[in-house]
Amino acid sequence: MIATTLILMLVFLGLSIPVGAALGLLGLALDPLYSMLPLTMAIGEVAWSTSNEFLLVAIPLFIMLGEILLRSGLAERMYSAMSLWLSWLPGGLMHANIGACTVFSATSGSSVATAATVGTVAIPQIKKNGYNERLFLGSLAAGGTLGILLPPSINLVIYGVLTNTSVPKLYLAGIIPGLVLAGLFMLIIMLACVLRPSWGGNKLKASWKQRFTALVHLLPPLGIFLLVVGSIYAGIATPTEAAALGVVGALVLAAGMGRLNLIMLRDALEGTMKSSAMIMLIVIGAAFMNFVMSATGLTSALTSTITDLGVSPGWMLVVLVVFYLVLGCFMETLSMMITTIPIVAPIMIALGYDPIWLGIVIIILVEAALITPPVGLNLFVVQSLRSKGSLNDVMIGALPFVPTMLILIALLALFPGMALFLPTLFN
Repeated sequence: MIATTLILMLVFLGLSIPVGAALGLLGLALDPLYSMLPLTMAIGEVAWSTSNEFLLVAIPLFIMLGEILLRSGLAERMYSAMSLWLSWLPGGLMHANIGACTVFSATSGSSVATAATVGTVAIPQIKKNGYNERLFLGSLAAGGTLGILLPPSINLVIYGVLTNTSVPKLYLAGIIPGLVLAGLFMLIIMLACVLRPSWGGNKLKASWKQRFTALVHLLPPLGIFLLVVGSIYAGIATPTEAAALGVVGALVLAAGMGRLNLIMLRDALEGTMKSSAMIMLIVIGAAFMNFVMSATGLTSALTSTITDLGVSPGWMLVVLVVFYLVLGCFMETLSMMITTIPIVAPIMIALGYDPIWLGIVIIILVEAALITPPVGLNLFVVQSLRSKGSLNDVMIGALPFVPTMLILIALLALFPGMALFLPTLFN
């Protein structure tokens, strides 16, 4: 049964069938093979109950928040402020890339939006200031991954829905690891540019007056972050309501910058509808597939097979890391999460892992999938922003940042409090 399911999944994906449709087809194929009852009769109920989840309403709202911020002109001012404060470090504006991605991540909740927004502003600086192109592009692709780890993260919402875990606690758990990962990214850049000074480009000079004056440009993203995340922990709003507050705040911000008009709203709504439709197709397809797998006993059989192996929790974590790294090379990240988490999470939790801690580890592994070829989404996003050049440049530049994520997972394994301290503190 397990082998048949894997083979069918590989065949459907190999035929380039859209992932959401492939997951649904897998459920339809498994039904007559292993079920005594016509499970296809439940498609309507599964689709309705899945899409009727109140928490999922936060997803299109967070997508719209990112779309509005993407078009508001926030990125240019934010990047300018970061460049004045961080360009003195070895690596110059590459640190501004990471810093700007970190700040924007705390408002958008999307890795793709983060990489696209900061990349649009930053890429012209490569030749202008003589940076190593590959490392510069890699810093943008890697920095963009922070969008799904730092709150408000769309992927953490999906993990929370799939595992019935508190999204506010997941948001708190992602803050410290997200900031540590940003620091590790900057450390990698510093080491590379100390060893190869020519990679660091021209030094930008700025007075302290210029730096402090530029801080005003960091206030809008900070305001959006406090509005969204602060309203959740103040008990004023649920994550869904906080997302709606964020959209209102972004509209006010865009209006204040003179960017709010019908064309901008049309583009933002169009982008929101496209992304939301894609996500919900995957969610519904995966929900039906997981329903069929559970009803036919495949999920319990797989869980029993793994637990009967007698693998220790430590080695099981290693297996999990390898599994996601390999799968991330061939599968889109959201599809990977929705397909695997209903199976993986119960096994890991049964072995004694905290579901909140586990969520952060899985999100970090999903981040790695965003920058590992051949289907790393952030690689394609950054490449699409260039006027010329090979995708290989972005791939090679992003590779040093993948081991950095593995280092963070090792730190989380040694010091689980990195993820659990804030959720426990605000419990």
